[in-house]
Amino acid sequence: VVGVCVSGGLDSKTVSKRLVEAGVKVLAFSADLGQPDESDIQNVKKRMATCGVDTVIIDLKDDMAEGCFDVIQAQATYDGGYWNTTGIGRFVTCRGLVRAMQEKGVTVLSHGATGRGNDQMRFERYTNVLAPKMRVYAPWRDPLLLKEFPGRSEMAAYLSTFNIEAFVGPKKKYSTDANLAGLSHEAEDLESITTPMTIVEPEMGVWPHDAPDKMETVQMKFVEGRCVEINGKKMKPVEVIKEANTIGGRNGIGLKHALENRIIGTKSRGVYEAPGMELLGTALKYLYQAVLDRRSAEFFEHCSRIVANQIYDGRFFDPSTRAALGAIKQLTAPATGTVKVQVYKGNILFNALSDVTHSIYNEADSSMEKSDGLNPVSSQGYAEVQSVEAKSLALAGLISAEPSKKRRLE
Repeated sequence: VVGVCVSGGLDSKTVSKRLVEAGVKVLAFSADLGQPDESDIQNVKKRMATCGVDTVIIDLKDDMAEGCFDVIQAQATYDGGYWNTTGIGRFVTCRGLVRAMQEKGVTVLSHGATGRGNDQMRFERYTNVLAPKMRVYAPWRDPLLLKEFPGRSEMAAYLSTFNIEAFVGPKKKYSTDANLAGLSHEAEDLESITTPMTIVEPEMGVWPHDAPDKMETVQMKFVEGRCVEINGKKMKPVEVIKEANTIGGRNGIGLKHALENRIIGTKSRGVYEAPGMELLGTALKYLYQAVLDRRSAEFFEHCSRIVANQIYDGRFFDPSTRAALGAIKQLTAPATGTVKVQVYKGNILFNALSDVTHSIYNEADSSMEKSDGLNPVSSQGYAEVQSVEAKSLALAGLISAEPSKKRRLE
C-alpha cells in the first residue's frame, strides 16, 4: 500500500490517479495543521475521491501549537531572522502521518515535494528516522513522471480524460505553504530579486502601512517560557497562537523577507508571514532579558541556533536537537512573568514587565543616581584587577591601536 501525502490540489490528484491507473493500491493522507487558507479541510476527501482514492485526515492542530511553543521558547529563527513555519509543519506532519500510515499497513510513503527544494529532504529523513522500514517514493524526482507531466497543463489534460475536475487557472505570482504558525510565499515572480516583496498579499494580516493608525496594547503572561494568557484570558496553546495571529496580523507584525540557504546548497527567496510567533517571540525575549545572566544568554543563543538549523534540515528528532531543547527548557524555567507591549504598524514596543519573580535586574544597582544599590567605590578594586591584564598585554607589545587596513578585492 502506498500512502500519498495530499492537499487535494492538482499535483495530489495527478500523482494519486496515475498510481491507481498503474495498479497500485493507494490511500491518501492529509494533515489538519490549522491552515488559514483552508476553510474546510474535509473538502480534501471529496476532491481526492474523484480519483478513486480514500483519504484519512489527521487532526494535528494541537501538535502544531506545541511545535510553535517549542520554537518560540527556543527563539529558533532561521536565515534573516524569520520564523521557519514550514519547517515546524513538516516535523509535525511527518510524525502524525507516518504513525497513521503504519496503522493502515502502508509500506511506501509518497510526497509531492519538488526535487529542488527542502521539503523532499525533510519528508525523506523524517520517514527514515520514524519508520526505517518504510520506503519513500518522490514522484517529482521520477524521470518518467517528469517527462509525462512537465507542467500543470499536462496534469490537467490527463485528469480531464477521466472527467476529474482540474482547474489550472491563471499563472500565480507565487506559491504558498500554510499552517497554524504562518505562511511561506515563494517561487514564480518572487524568484527574481528585482521583484519587491510587497507583491505578496498578506493572508494573515496587512502590510504595516495598511495597519491602524493607533497603538494597541497587548499583555501576555508566561509560565516557564510558555504563554498561558493573553490580555487576562487563559488559553490553550492553539488558542494562544490563533489570538496572537489575529492581533499581530491586524497590526502588520511578522512579515519577513529572506534569501535563505537551502539544505541542498542553493539559495532560495521567500516572503514569510508569522504574526503570532513574532508577537509572542518578541514578548518572551523581553522576559528572557530579565532572567538570563550573560553566560546563560550566550549558551541559550548557541542552543537556539542549533534548534533552528536542525528544524530547517529536517532533524527535529535527532539527539542533538532534543539535547539543545532540553538545555533551553532548563535555562528558561525561570521565565515566568507578565509582559506588556504596544504594537503599531509592524513594530512591537516594550511597555512593562511585572510579576517576574526570578528577575536579576536590580533597579538600585543599575541606577546612575544615588541609591542603596552597588557602592560605586567598590568598583575600584575590580578596575585594578582588570588593569593587571591590560597593562601586561600592552607591555608585551600585543596591543594595536592602528585602524584596520582596507583590503582591496583582486
